[in-house]
Amino acid sequence: MTTSDQASGPTSDQASGSTSEPLSPVSRTALSVARVRAHESARPEPLFVDPYAAAFVAAADLPAPAADRGSALAKSLVAHGILRTRFYDDRLLAAGAEQVVLLAAGLDTRAYRLDWPAGTRVFELDLAPVLAFKDQVLDGLGARPSSDRSTLPADLRDPDWPARLVEAGFDPARPSAWLAEGLLVYLTAEEAAGLLTAVADLAAPGSRLLLEKGGDPAAAPQDPSLAHITDLWRGGLGPDTHGWLDRHGWTSELTTLDRIAETYGRPLSRATTRGFIEAVRRP
Repeated sequence: MTTSDQASGPTSDQASGSTSEPLSPVSRTALSVARVRAHESARPEPLFVDPYAAAFVAAADLPAPAADRGSALAKSLVAHGILRTRFYDDRLLAAGAEQVVLLAAGLDTRAYRLDWPAGTRVFELDLAPVLAFKDQVLDGLGARPSSDRSTLPADLRDPDWPARLVEAGFDPARPSAWLAEGLLVYLTAEEAAGLLTAVADLAAPGSRLLLEKGGDPAAAPQDPSLAHITDLWRGGLGPDTHGWLDRHGWTSELTTLDRIAETYGRPLSRATTRGFIEAVRRP
């Protein structure tokens, strides 16, 4: 399971020629996220710079970004992905946690590109082929992480990943920051609740969790060219994601996409109820 924004391209195992296990359709959308981030990074005044995103796109032989074309849904997803990246960048750094867990990390390079305080440990969890492709590209660039980076091949639907995370050095007794970027929409309500329950069991009081407000996939605009993505949406915990968190040991704050867009100087053309959640684990 990994993140998604727009249309997906070739699988990373096909592109790299080095991984034998085929990627799932959801995992392939990590390449689309990289394409969006490469597009934003090339703008004259970007909201963030991901110096590695274009290399993922090139390694996968994807076409050049085309965020200025396409349907209203495609443009909306691109804008959402750009604002989401910057917002999570800022909130993860502001959390000040020495342990950061990126769930379904995909081609996220925050362990490399953000200015982490000394001693920060970043754990990246995703399926093995995704991590293998990412490491191959980053190693080929001679990239060096700005954090103490640990990768953990894992399927987040398997019940053993929390124990394996602890075995990898994660300390549940210390506060942590968790990111589930673009993830819950691909899960059923039962799967999403199970995942967040596992996170809660590992998160010490004061830990922070970042994720999106859920929605109803059936209410999403229709675009046949994006069906390979939207058909995968299961809705997660739906519009009451922050309410669910509040009832299960967290104190959540929802920031609407409109407000975030205004803050970053990228106002939206239409109002939206979408937004991002930052939740703090209660004692």
